[in-house]
Amino acid sequence: MTFKYSVTLPVNGGNKLRRFRAWAEAHLPALNYSLPQQTPIKTETMTIRFLSVDDRQQLLEAFAKSSRL
Repeated sequence: MTFKYSVTLPVNGGNKLRRFRAWAEAHLPALNYSLPQQTPIKTETMTIRFLSVDDRQQLLEAFAKSSRL
């Protein structure tokens, strides 16, 4: 699979990957995405990759509604 679409979201603190997975499962359980293998605790953003532009749009809409990771 080729994840050729991406979005960079503001995510502060530790456990970014675990928190994003939990958020995605609660808000968009059918979403197809790829996360980086790790993110440094000091970074304040995280890039998520998607299979389609529709998946990217779904995430952006859900994130705008909840705006918490």
